[in-house]
Amino acid sequence: MQIKQKFGLAVRKRRKEIGISQEELAMRINTDSNENTKYADQSYVSKVELGQANVTLETIQVLCDALDCEAGDLFG
Repeated sequence: MQIKQKFGLAVRKRRKEIGISQEELAMRINTDSNENTKYADQSYVSKVELGQANVTLETIQVLCDALDCEAGDLFG
């Protein structure tokens, strides 16, 4: 399994732990001022969770903020 897939599974696991949908996660991502993730939608979140998206360090931070966790939590 590639790191993108492992990361995606961790994002999905955390999202489900806090009880939000992919749509809700996308809305949380979009509230951040980061231009790289400003137009995230459910399909983008799905691609991240399936390991099909190349995420930047900035996007990882935005995801962590939206999921209320630390980056290490998604890589551990």
